Amino acid sequence: MDLMHGLILISSIHLLAAASPGPDFVLVSQQSLHHSRAAGLWCSLGITLGLSIHLLYSMFGLATIIANSATALWAIKLLGGGYLLYLGYQGLTAKPSHAPTQTNPQAKQATTPLKSISLGFVCNALNPKAPIYFVSLFTIILSPDMPLHHLAIYGIWIMCIQFAWFSFVSVMLSQPKVSQQFHRMGHWLDRVMGGAMALLGIKVLFTKVN
Repeated sequence: MDLMHGLILISSIHLLAAASPGPDFVLVSQQSLHHSRAAGLWCSLGITLGLSIHLLYSMFGLATIIANSATALWAIKLLGGGYLLYLGYQGLTAKPSHAPTQTNPQAKQATTPLKSISLGFVCNALNPKAPIYFVSLFTIILSPDMPLHHLAIYGIWIMCIQFAWFSFVSVMLSQPKVSQQFHRMGHWLDRVMGGAMALLGIKVLFTKVN
């Protein structure tokens, strides 16, 4: 797979994954709604930095597995594809939720950039579901002869997508009217994303092993 094709494929997959509700989304929402837009942006940066840990062990560890054990790769593909299907099921069965009470902007508590960054970093770095997701993601594009600089480009690009998405979330959710509409219609977004994740899980399961 050439570099550009890989970037397009990773962009489509990871944007869907980042947009799917999870611990990172909840944390950025909490920081944006209960503190400020700036707190949400700093938290987004922390999440992006935490992502680098998963990227490093996924890229270099999986490359070794691909080069030496097709059986192990099949096991990882089954776990990864199954996990994506599980996420898809959760999204497709999402239920409507009630909009939370809006916080008075004057009553928002202050926080520091370092605290917000630390919260985001720990939330992402300690996410137990991240390893399987990233292994399944890189299964699609990695090959034993892939140049090291291609791996670096993929990793940096994924971090850019992650930061851009959660920065967008922070900016949008810091606006009360948008927040109210999101909570009213959020379950439909969950179902659309769930269907897409399920399709991606099927793609991972049927991706040819090199």
